[in-house]
Amino acid sequence: MGKAIFEQRSGVLGVAVASACGVVTAQQLIGLGELAKAITVHAIKMTTRQTIVFLINREDLETFQQMITKLELKMGVFGNVVRSVKGCAGSDSLCQRSLGNAFDLGVALQERFMNRPTPKDFKISTAGCIRACTDPYCADFGVIAQGPDSFDIYIGGRGGSKKPLHGTRILDNVTGESAAEVLEYVLAKYCELGQANERLCKVIERCGIDVFKPADVKYASSQEFDDFLAFMNE
Repeated sequence: MGKAIFEQRSGVLGVAVASACGVVTAQQLIGLGELAKAITVHAIKMTTRQTIVFLINREDLETFQQMITKLELKMGVFGNVVRSVKGCAGSDSLCQRSLGNAFDLGVALQERFMNRPTPKDFKISTAGCIRACTDPYCADFGVIAQGPDSFDIYIGGRGGSKKPLHGTRILDNVTGESAAEVLEYVLAKYCELGQANERLCKVIERCGIDVFKPADVKYASSQEFDDFLAFMNE
């Protein structure tokens, strides 16, 4: 499907690079700096979707793509596909407020689903707590951690619009593994029912939300969740 490469009015190209939900290694960061010195880079922009956009000359595009691949990073995607995941830093090592490991879940969802064809662009967001700093309520598929390996799932949100819309919670207290299977189910139904260029929220409006709720879902252990709440209240 389409790579996130956009010609600007000035004639230069804006090229998006996707990492693991916005996180790069030290070596990748060094490599990106070396890449910026090896070719002509007019500017570098960090986006709200946790990609990095380089403004480069068209003649440098092939070299740019080759070097990005060597750094084990990916070109961003655009169009009617599953976009890169907007993932919270929520994990024990990255955020002290994290209730569950939304970061690793976001990375896993990106690796599995990014660039899959859909009727309209499809955005996923994961958050490690109810602060929801990654806007999961406004994503087509939003996941919010409620405890260790316990997540609530929202679908049908829409951001970046004159008429923003919060998604509807369809499941709560599901495991991370189950969240991935729910997403698989939602995408299958969306591709089955959605018309060309129809956003998920519009399909829900037309067909109802119940058709997007899978029957077989693995829920998180209530005992583990109760133990976690007890620990938090000590």
